[in-house]
Amino acid sequence: MTTILAAGVYFSGFVKDLLCLPRPLSPPLTRITMSGSAALEYGFPSTHSTNAMSVAVFAILLLNDERNTLSTTVTVYLQILAYLYAFSIVLGRVYCGMHGFFDVVCGSLLGALIAVTQFYLGPVRDEWLFSESAQGLIISILVVLVLVRTHPEPADNCPCFDDSVAFAGVVVGIDLGSWHFAKTQYIDPLAAYPSTVPFDIHELGWIKVAARIVLGVVVIFVWRAVMKPTLLGALPPIFRVIEQLGLDLPRRFFKPASQYKTVPDQRDDDNVIPSARDIPHLLNNFRHRRAISIGPQSEADAYEALAYRQKRRRDSLKEAEVPSTSTKKEKDYFSGASTTATRTRKRSASLEEFREQMGASSAVLSPYVVVTPPGANAGANPSQHSAQDEMDKNELFGGIQKPRVRYDVEVVTKLIVYTGIGWLAVEGNPILFHHLRLGI
Repeated sequence: MTTILAAGVYFSGFVKDLLCLPRPLSPPLTRITMSGSAALEYGFPSTHSTNAMSVAVFAILLLNDERNTLSTTVTVYLQILAYLYAFSIVLGRVYCGMHGFFDVVCGSLLGALIAVTQFYLGPVRDEWLFSESAQGLIISILVVLVLVRTHPEPADNCPCFDDSVAFAGVVVGIDLGSWHFAKTQYIDPLAAYPSTVPFDIHELGWIKVAARIVLGVVVIFVWRAVMKPTLLGALPPIFRVIEQLGLDLPRRFFKPASQYKTVPDQRDDDNVIPSARDIPHLLNNFRHRRAISIGPQSEADAYEALAYRQKRRRDSLKEAEVPSTSTKKEKDYFSGASTTATRTRKRSASLEEFREQMGASSAVLSPYVVVTPPGANAGANPSQHSAQDEMDKNELFGGIQKPRVRYDVEVVTKLIVYTGIGWLAVEGNPILFHHLRLGI
């Protein structure tokens, strides 16, 4: 399952950074955000849809497999649950305004493809990985590292690459740990999967199960808390030497080691596993996670908003040219069959819609956009429009959420840290539980 999620995050992020297609424009769309970092990512395809559909399709394939030993009733209920899960996530992304239909449809197709590939080719890969020689393991790790290196560089500072690196590290750690753990005495010899940990909730009891969960989480947080600052402090001098030798592989939006002395301590620098100090802040966000997000939140959004602003201005100028007279208006008002009055009402409705969409009327109602109501600049000359465009552009880009500074050593640091997390999950923690008498 981890491989499926990692593939979904990587390949959806790959396409996002390759095509750089923005999320639906807000305004006119009212966006309901679920996370702060999501606004900095591109929109196509939807990673949530990819992962939800991959998990659901993989579960349905397992339930329909001839090796399924569950009863027919349980199988049907679980299939219904899988369908509900997938469609609730997919439709939820459209409802929240984070994606368009094209984003979620293509993301769902990508997820289904990943699930089918894992279902039919996963066992072949596992058999090759768990061979006596380490050839399969080495090739698997090299493939993951090549995928990390060939990840496209986006036009904007998009955090998709960070998530891909984190999941790539987890896959490397799981492969490394599973391959080695399968050769130890701690595995379940009767299990179908070679590196299965012996587990029986009735034999262990709830107290030991709870202790395993708490201890396992604590060990992972301690590993991350120790290794991350250690690597961020030790790697910059090494990277400077590599850079001087011309052997570095620079990446856009990542500051090279020659341009800084130390990596400062930064909050909210990890979208996958937060640090322990960020947990209270994260829990508070869950309580108030429904937030209305109006206005562009990335450079791609800002350029889309400028194009939308210019289109609305052109439409307003056309509406301002509609002729009307007081006599005709009065006549039409009483008769109820007026073309001019209809146009007037349409123009008024258009004005209200314009104000609502752009978040402004004669005053600034949005921190991102300053808008002049339709017809106000009907006689403005091109230089005035140009000045207004420049003002709008400055305000649009001034309101964009600035992504944090990222450093070149973070890529290797994240790979090592998450490789360790993957290894702890499949080998390190089970062996620790065994020696602490928390195992079978």
